[in-house]
Amino acid sequence: MKIKCVLEKLKAAVSKTERITTKKASLPVLECLLLEVVDNMLYVRATNLDIGVEIKIPVKMDEPGRVAVPASVFSQYLSHLPSDGSVELKHNGKTLRVSGSTSNTEIKTREDDEFPSIPKVESGTKTELSTEKITTGFKSVWYAASPSSMKPELSSVYMFSEDGDLFFVATDSFRLAEKVIKDTSVGDISVLIPHQNVAEIIRVISDLDTDATITVGENQVTLMAGDTYISSRLIDGSFPDYKKIIPDSSDVSINVSVNELSNSLRISDIFSDKFNQLTITVNPDNKTLQLTSSNTDIGENTTSIPVDVKGVDLSVQFNHRYITDVFGSISTPEVQLNLSQDAPMVIKPKGDESFQYLVMPMSN
Repeated sequence: MKIKCVLEKLKAAVSKTERITTKKASLPVLECLLLEVVDNMLYVRATNLDIGVEIKIPVKMDEPGRVAVPASVFSQYLSHLPSDGSVELKHNGKTLRVSGSTSNTEIKTREDDEFPSIPKVESGTKTELSTEKITTGFKSVWYAASPSSMKPELSSVYMFSEDGDLFFVATDSFRLAEKVIKDTSVGDISVLIPHQNVAEIIRVISDLDTDATITVGENQVTLMAGDTYISSRLIDGSFPDYKKIIPDSSDVSINVSVNELSNSLRISDIFSDKFNQLTITVNPDNKTLQLTSSNTDIGENTTSIPVDVKGVDLSVQFNHRYITDVFGSISTPEVQLNLSQDAPMVIKPKGDESFQYLVMPMSN
């Protein structure tokens, strides 16, 4: 293999794929990136057997070939080179020679025969959607999934279509996030994607501005966006019937400034106990929302926020961390909080019906 390519494009491709690699004693080649050159295109591939990513970039090819190079070493080396100009890659036996304008190095390579192929879904349900919409859908909910794999369906993002709309949902049973993307071209989809794979998908495609093709197979979902290809395994299971727990009504409805609420929650965090307990008290007569947290070793804090409120007096306990997590999914200046005693709190961006977030109350 001998090629010359634009250094900036190579660095971008390596940066996106390098984090997919993993250390597995049974298959050391998974620590590597597979570089393959065919017809003046360089394919940079990485996989951990759970998710695979392939990015292709145009190159000037003198000799085709393929090589497995340790991802961490290759990525670190490229990151210290100036991004302008070009770089030459030449595979010679057991080393990859990297020649740039200011630096030359040789990196020991590994046998590429055991490098797993990244699955291709040849047939299945196909859907066209912009990378912006896909990123928005995943970003809005993935953090609400459970980090534990004890219940795989709860450690996933549920993506499904209904009446032409595409839904993204995640829950860990303590909170739930739902985002709806309105798009009449969405095909018939119902899949569970591991939440850690969703995090990688977001990272890889978030800076792309193109349409993507999502293809759902029997146990894989693939995404093709321009020169980027991603394949993720699917979780075999059934997502909980979450719509049953969404309250139809509430005892209290509050409109509150996002900035004031998030700042108050930061203060509450200072005084919270090991359970992150936060008491929310609503007084409709005084049009106030009070947030109270206490810690026997530190002290106690109560912060009052002026709000637009309708309903009855109410006092409910929540895990304040779960409330704080939602602000990354909200772009409106105000949110609506709907509360009832012994029922989930529903948080919605004011004026945006495409997103809702539920937080279960804590028992007294």
